[in-house]
Amino acid sequence: MTHLGIARITVCAAALALFCTAPSLGQAPPPQLPGHEDQPAPAAGTPVPNPAIAAAAGAPPTVVTTPITANVTVTDKQLLNADKNMDDWLLHGRTYDNQRFSPLTQINKANVKHLLPVAIIQTGIANSFEATPLVVNGILYIATPGDHVQAYDAATGRPMWTYTPNVRFSNLCCGLQSRGVAVAYGKVYLAQLDATVVALDARTGKELWKSDYAQTLPPDPVFYSYTMAPQVYDGMVVVGSAGAEYPSRGFMQAYDAETGKLIWRFRTTAAPGEPGGDTWTGDAYEHGGGSIWSTPAVDPKNGIIGFAVGNPNPDIDGHARPGDNAYTDSIVGIDAKTGKLKWWNQQVPHDVWDYDSAAPVIFMDAKDKNGKIVPAAAEANKQGNVYIVNRLTGERLRKSDPFVLQSATFMTPPPPEATGRIAIYPSSNGGSQWSPAAFSPRTHDFYVMGVNEASYYSFRELTPYKPGTPVLGQVMGGGRGGGFMMNQEDNTIPLSGTLSAVNVDTGKIDWQHKTELPMVGGVVATASDLVFTGELDGNLDAFDAKTGKKLWAFNLGAPVGAPPITYRVKGVQYVAVAAGGLSANGWPRVMIKLGRPVYGDVVAIFALPDKAGK
Repeated sequence: MTHLGIARITVCAAALALFCTAPSLGQAPPPQLPGHEDQPAPAAGTPVPNPAIAAAAGAPPTVVTTPITANVTVTDKQLLNADKNMDDWLLHGRTYDNQRFSPLTQINKANVKHLLPVAIIQTGIANSFEATPLVVNGILYIATPGDHVQAYDAATGRPMWTYTPNVRFSNLCCGLQSRGVAVAYGKVYLAQLDATVVALDARTGKELWKSDYAQTLPPDPVFYSYTMAPQVYDGMVVVGSAGAEYPSRGFMQAYDAETGKLIWRFRTTAAPGEPGGDTWTGDAYEHGGGSIWSTPAVDPKNGIIGFAVGNPNPDIDGHARPGDNAYTDSIVGIDAKTGKLKWWNQQVPHDVWDYDSAAPVIFMDAKDKNGKIVPAAAEANKQGNVYIVNRLTGERLRKSDPFVLQSATFMTPPPPEATGRIAIYPSSNGGSQWSPAAFSPRTHDFYVMGVNEASYYSFRELTPYKPGTPVLGQVMGGGRGGGFMMNQEDNTIPLSGTLSAVNVDTGKIDWQHKTELPMVGGVVATASDLVFTGELDGNLDAFDAKTGKKLWAFNLGAPVGAPPITYRVKGVQYVAVAAGGLSANGWPRVMIKLGRPVYGDVVAIFALPDKAGK
C-alpha cells in the first residue's frame, strides 16, 4: 500500500490578498439595494479606483513556478470526442452536452468510503469560489475569485503557473466569482468580470491577447460583466453577459479564438420585427436585461448552441415592460455558426419574482409525450422544476414535479409596498441556482441541487430608465425581505436544501436527499453509479446514483459551493473540488449566523489510498 501524503500548497502574493478583500471592481464600498444587501448598486458618476485592483495590476501578470512539459494543446477533434477521453476533463460540462457524466469506474460504491485527499491546494484567494476545474494531460486549470487563473499538477497539486488579471471597472451584481476557464488550441480562455476575454498560453500563462473593450461590447459597457466559464467550439470562444440587474440588454456572443475579434452576437431581449418582439412594449427591450450566467451546451451534429436566459429588467416591477418579455427566463437554441435564433421556450413569462433561469442547459435524449426517444434539452430554474424540451424545435416535452417546496402563494404577483408584502417560496434565492446539474445515461436521472427558502415580496413602481441619467434608484422595482429565515415564522419555511434525481422521461423524482443548508455548487455522475456533490457545511459527498444513499463524506472546513469533477492521471482516478464559499444572495449571513467560515481558498484532490502515488 502506498503511503498517502497530503501536499499543502500556497500560491499567494500581497497583491492577491488585497484583491480578494475588494468589495467590488473599481469602486468604493457601494450603497445597497433594498432586499439585496449583498448586491452592490452601481455608483453614479466617475468610478472611484479601488486600491486593491491597482495593487493587483502592479503585480507580475504571470509567474511560472514549474515549467509545463506536457502537451496541453487541445484540438477541435479532441473536444468533439471528449466523451471517449477516459483521462481528461476538457470542457466545463466534460462534454459539449454539459452532462457532467464520467465513464470512470475505478472509484465505485464498494470502495468510495476509502477516498482520501492527496493534495490540498491553497490558492491564496479566499472569496466566492464557484469554478469548475479543467484537466488536460495531467494539468489542472482553475479560475479563482477575482479572475486569477492557476495551473497545477492534477495528481500532486504542485503549482505550475499563476496569472494575475488587470480588470477594469464594471458594475457587479453578485460578487467576484468566476465559474471557470476554457482550454483549446494551446490557450486558456478567461471571461473576466469587466466583460473582456483574455487568452493565455496554456503552458506558461502568458497573456496572448485581450479582447478590445470598445469593439466587442455594446454601449454602456460598465453595465456588463462575465462570470461564466467560456465555451470553445469550432475556432470560437462563446461567452454570455451578466448585468440584468442594471438597465442592460443581454447577449451571447462569439469571439475568434486566435484574435479575440467579435464574430457574432445574439441579443437576449427580442427587438421589434424579431420572433418574440411583440412580447415587449415600446423600447423596453433596449434595457430589458436577460443575463446568461452559465456555460452553454453544444450539439455539433445539429449545429445548436443551447443556454438559459435570466430575468428581465427592471426586476420585480414589471409595469415598464408589459408583455411576456422574450427571451428572458427561457431555454434558448441558436445557430452555432451564425448566432441566429432557432427557437426558445419560456419558463416564466413576464417574470416579477426574479425567477431567472441561471443553471446550465444539458443535452440528452428523452422520451416525448408519445414515448418516442428524441433529442432533448433540460434545465432547472428557480421555481424548483426541471424543464425538458425538444432540442430541435424547442417544444416543451414536460415540466418535472417540484424538487423544492412551493407555497400556496407561489407565482402570486407581489403587492405594492404601500399595501404590504407577501411571503413566497421558493423565492429568487430558492429552487435551482446557477449550480450545474448532472445527467446519467445509465439511470436517465437529472441530478439537481435545490434550495428551500422564503422571502417577503412587494414592489414599487419605477420611472423607466433614461440613458445618461444616474441609475441609482432605477435598478430594482421592489424588495425582497426576510430571505434566508433560519426559523419558521408566519407563512415561511426553514432554510434547507435538496439533492434530487429527476427522471427526464417522466418528470418524476426517483429519489431525494434533504439537507439542513441550501444545496448550491454542482454535481458530477459516474459510470460506477456514483454522484458527487458538495455542501455548504464543508462536506464533499458521494451518493448511490440509483438509491440516493449517502456513501461517503469528507469535510473541507469551508463551504463547498463549486462543482466537483473526476479524471484520470496515469491510470489513477481522482476527484477534485473547490471549497471557498459563496458571496451573493445572503449566503455569508447564513454562515455567520451558524458560526461557520464564510470563505475559503482550497482546491482539494482525492484518490483511493492504494492508488495514489503510483
